Amino acid sequence: MAKHIFVTGGVVSSLGKGLTCSALGRLLISRGLRVKLQKFDPYINVDPGTMSPFQHGEVFVTVDGAETDLDLGHYERFTGDPTTQECNYTSGTIYESVISKERRGDYLGGTVQVVPHVTDEIKEKVRQLAKPGVDVVITEVGGTVGDIESLPFLEAIRQFGLEAGRDDVLYIHLTLVPYLRATGETKTKPTQHSVGRLREIGIIPDVLICRTEKPLTDEQRRKIALFCNVAYECVIEERDLLEKSIYELPVVFEEQGVDTLIMGRLALQAKGRDLRHWKAMLEVLRNPTHGVDIAVVGKYIRLQSAYESVYEALTHGGIANDCKVQVHRVESEDVEGRGAQVLLEDVDGILVPGGFGIRGTEGKVEAIRYARECGTPYFGLCLGMQCAVIEFARNVCGLRGANSSEFQPDTKHPVIDLMGSQRRVRAKGGTMRLGHYRCVVKKGTKAARAYRRKQVDERHRHRYEFNNRYRKRFEEQGMVFSGLSPNGRLVEIVELADHPWFVAVQFHPEFQSTPLKAHPLFRAFVGAALKRRAERGAVAT
Repeated sequence: MAKHIFVTGGVVSSLGKGLTCSALGRLLISRGLRVKLQKFDPYINVDPGTMSPFQHGEVFVTVDGAETDLDLGHYERFTGDPTTQECNYTSGTIYESVISKERRGDYLGGTVQVVPHVTDEIKEKVRQLAKPGVDVVITEVGGTVGDIESLPFLEAIRQFGLEAGRDDVLYIHLTLVPYLRATGETKTKPTQHSVGRLREIGIIPDVLICRTEKPLTDEQRRKIALFCNVAYECVIEERDLLEKSIYELPVVFEEQGVDTLIMGRLALQAKGRDLRHWKAMLEVLRNPTHGVDIAVVGKYIRLQSAYESVYEALTHGGIANDCKVQVHRVESEDVEGRGAQVLLEDVDGILVPGGFGIRGTEGKVEAIRYARECGTPYFGLCLGMQCAVIEFARNVCGLRGANSSEFQPDTKHPVIDLMGSQRRVRAKGGTMRLGHYRCVVKKGTKAARAYRRKQVDERHRHRYEFNNRYRKRFEEQGMVFSGLSPNGRLVEIVELADHPWFVAVQFHPEFQSTPLKAHPLFRAFVGAALKRRAERGAVAT
């Protein structure tokens, strides 16, 4: 039977519960345990798919097509285990399910209430992950203790502990121990108040993980243990990593024996810890042999979390090439105003990520033209592929005004358009290609050399596709369609044969990259940028 770990947060939001859960997952996996991770989000939206990246950050897509919280990306990167729609639920999905059951008569005419109906629904979602073969389920409760939105979830996990038995459930509370620069003091009072609020709800934490800027003294840890009613060894320090990588966190927990503590509390039997591959990866991160500069040209650049998986995948590509990737964030609208050469002349590679809407697209098109004409390695993701097609249509194929029908419905040359079947469904309310789809890779292409496989499965999140009416004309002008759907109807990968490295994909490869196994296309892209840097250095010399 699976054991359960519930992770809550206090004092302030954005403390890093997702990273904490991910690091705990990696640490338990290193002991040979099979771990599943899950997140509850308190907001009423059914999912983040319609939310602005400025509100929510990146939307992460699971293998089965669920649009989820970006923390699921961290879960996958740390554990290597693909997530599904069972790994992320919002208040919206919980209430939607309860209301649907009420409408069907499942509650036999009874009064539907938060307790027990909503809390029972939440507990059922936790149990779904406890499948045969799973040793530990880690459930993250989003939000902050004290928020009204989080109360049903906290009540549900309180009940879960009572029903499952305390030997099978562990509560971890992540809290802030702030450092006041004005007085030079580290304060434990916010943590005491947060734990007090949690205990009022009926949850007594077993382990406290304290986010802190300064190291905790022995006296401070003893004070926290005493006033929060936890054992001294259960007060864990999680110092800000700042200049270090997020991937250091499992080692931080290892040094404090967190995995041994958890296994002891939950009576888990496992083999000795094995973090050799993880530590070897960290060594490359700490001491890379080379360096490379990559420009990411997007419309949400000022928000780090909007392209979280892209930045991490670039880091993974660097690890695979024993180099440090220095990311230069370039606002696509700035390219429109200042020009591509001014902003991109000194970089070794250019990446245009996905997105929706017309804002900034002309800047992306201009950046792609610069990469194509100057021989700078280019990598386009989803919208980055569509913009590459638009640029090629206008400036190589001579199709004046070519565009996507998403941006210009009356364009004379809709080189990116809704397919026939999608048009019919769109008229009824709209649809997307979401989740895993198979791609057949053309032999002898850059994509084939990167993948080293004939068929791959990649995750999608888009409505518009390459318009096949233009395929022959593009091929005549030198564009290679190096990846197609199994039936040959949908274009998945395009590239230029006469360019050092110009590859654009309709899917999101960043969602499948991990630090221990960089995505093949990110590995190849960073490798091409590294080669470009060496060639430029040789010319300069």
